[in-house]
Amino acid sequence: MSHDGNLRAGTEARREAIVRFLREMIAIPAESCREEERCRRVRREYEELGFDEVRFDGLGSVVARMGNGPLHILFDGHIDCVGVGDPASWSHDPFQGKLEDGKVWGRGAVDELPAIACMAHGMAALKESGWPEDLTVWLCASVMEEDCDGLPLQHLIQTEGVRPHAVVLGEPTDMAVYRGHRGRMEISVTTRGVAAHGAHCERGVNAIYKMAPILRDIEALNATLAHDDFLGKGTVTVSHIDCRTPSLCAVPDQARIWIDRRLTAGETVEGALEQIRSLPGLGDALVELPVYDATSWTGLQVRQPKSFPTWVLDEAHPLVQGAVEAVRDVLGGAPRVSRWTFSTNGVASMGRLGIPTIGFAPGKEELSHSTGEWVSVDDLVKAAAVYARMAVRLAARKNELM
Repeated sequence: MSHDGNLRAGTEARREAIVRFLREMIAIPAESCREEERCRRVRREYEELGFDEVRFDGLGSVVARMGNGPLHILFDGHIDCVGVGDPASWSHDPFQGKLEDGKVWGRGAVDELPAIACMAHGMAALKESGWPEDLTVWLCASVMEEDCDGLPLQHLIQTEGVRPHAVVLGEPTDMAVYRGHRGRMEISVTTRGVAAHGAHCERGVNAIYKMAPILRDIEALNATLAHDDFLGKGTVTVSHIDCRTPSLCAVPDQARIWIDRRLTAGETVEGALEQIRSLPGLGDALVELPVYDATSWTGLQVRQPKSFPTWVLDEAHPLVQGAVEAVRDVLGGAPRVSRWTFSTNGVASMGRLGIPTIGFAPGKEELSHSTGEWVSVDDLVKAAAVYARMAVRLAARKNELM
């Protein structure tokens, strides 16, 4: 049997184990900063699969190594998930990991627990088939990505000393190869007024009313933003609003909005801030770039400005081409090469640190964060084989990647 045949047979033999691992991860709630129990479950799987090294890093991400060759490839899948919202809006228990009609359902069944299961079992299958001597593979089941994308990989690489030559992300691509996405940032705008009793509202200055023209300006700004043929259009939208008021019978003396800004090619953080500062209705409102300030499940405190750079890897890059070859080897046809609409940990690996990065995983991007997350079991098995084959293809391109 060929090496490819061994890999496909090896991952097919792991079908039930992959599904079981995925369902057991889904069954453990793990929002950002509260991932400990799920991390411990993943660590047990890595240890049972025989990785050469398994540990938690300082943030609490689960890190595993297999092989000891000169080429280092990092496969990353984030372990945290967003909340479920209203449980009544789900047609099934979001933490059941329901298996039905060849699909696994639940929170994280797309974003992005499948990658963690498939990467782990794909590398185990490759070890059984014959590990490339030039290759070291790192797996990272990363924490806190949903709260602060990029933070776990930046910590792993800059603080923990894992320095890969290339990174493969497990955000959903529906079995395509992705090579970039728009950047993003958060912006806050604060208006201040004067509190007064609601019965004497004319004695106050309503901070909410001062915010009203700013909201209209932001809505109009969205239509004017730059467009890129590959990444798409820059966007801006108000994502949250609140106010400070002495009571529900009083004039609010402060209002604040949060803005979600997506940055396409050529747009910058400072440029986006200046666009908000230049809004016609801004008046004396305060415009700020918020800071992420949190404590990981291990107790490590982190702070980072909430800006996340745009990045694109050239389609001709050997990492992209090696990934395309691996998908073709396993699936029998050339995959679609595209980009994500949302943001990923690639903002750190490629966006900040310049490490070539691509993505591949089962699952449809548009199902992320929805009440209808599901992934095909057949695609789980295929993806595990692709990850294994990708490691082989990239090892063969060692001289191009190092």
